[in-house]
Amino acid sequence: MPSLRSLSSFASGLLSQVPLLSQSRQPFSISSPQSQSPFPPVNSLQAGVGVSNFEHTCPINSPTSCHNSTAFPDSCCFIYPGGQLLQTQFWDTGPSIGPSDSWTLHGLWPDLCDGSYPTFCTQAPMYHNITAILSSASSSLSTSNNEPSLLEYMKTYWLPNRGSPDSFWEHEWNKHGTCVNTLAPGCYSSYTPGSEVVDYFTRAVALFKELDTYKALAAKGIVPVWGKTYTRAEILDALKAVTGQDVVIGCRGRVINQAWYSFNVKGSLQGGEFIATEPVGKSGRGGCPERGIRYLPK
Repeated sequence: MPSLRSLSSFASGLLSQVPLLSQSRQPFSISSPQSQSPFPPVNSLQAGVGVSNFEHTCPINSPTSCHNSTAFPDSCCFIYPGGQLLQTQFWDTGPSIGPSDSWTLHGLWPDLCDGSYPTFCTQAPMYHNITAILSSASSSLSTSNNEPSLLEYMKTYWLPNRGSPDSFWEHEWNKHGTCVNTLAPGCYSSYTPGSEVVDYFTRAVALFKELDTYKALAAKGIVPVWGKTYTRAEILDALKAVTGQDVVIGCRGRVINQAWYSFNVKGSLQGGEFIATEPVGKSGRGGCPERGIRYLPK
């Protein structure tokens, strides 16, 4: 499947940002400065409890990533240099992946503030046993209301279109998770190897739960149907209602299959606030044509 990165080229000036002092650990939340109905804070279950060893105390008025130019010493409280976080989703139909009424989670990527991106970094350790780490941690991740565990949820909503889930999750962590500086072992008290992995996947899943692409499209009458087409403007308008900001969409030919939500973060990935922002360099055009976009059923 062609990557949307190969379909869209981001271009804008790099905003200067450097690590700053510290941030108070806050409940996970996502909000949009331009949305009339910002997202409510995600509850503790959705945010998970994998951040229990992350004990940096940081100021409530911490600057937001990609919006700061003053040097501060504590990199555990400010995401740098990858300050634009992309929550990416797929709609795979060949073969069909995931539930028929839900998009699937592809990743949480720390892009730089100019839209370029690092990969396979050394901010956090690489791992080759992601499933084992998440399985071992599942006993400490409390659940309620019969909700599935983190790993069980991922087995339904975070799946590859080829290969094994474990290999896919390993790829996402080693390529992208290792580039988040607040996940460095030094940011944890009583560090236990794998803590950062649990935090990364927990936060990615919590964010995904708040970004229901299928529901947003359906609310505007955009549903997967054979023989029906939609315009790019119709799709982008529907998805903008999710966060109040433009969303990047991607297509394979004329078939929509990707959606990217852009965020800056106030604080750490573990406990910070995700603030919806415009995608750098593009206004949600991505790689889809203006008209005749097909949204195929699974």
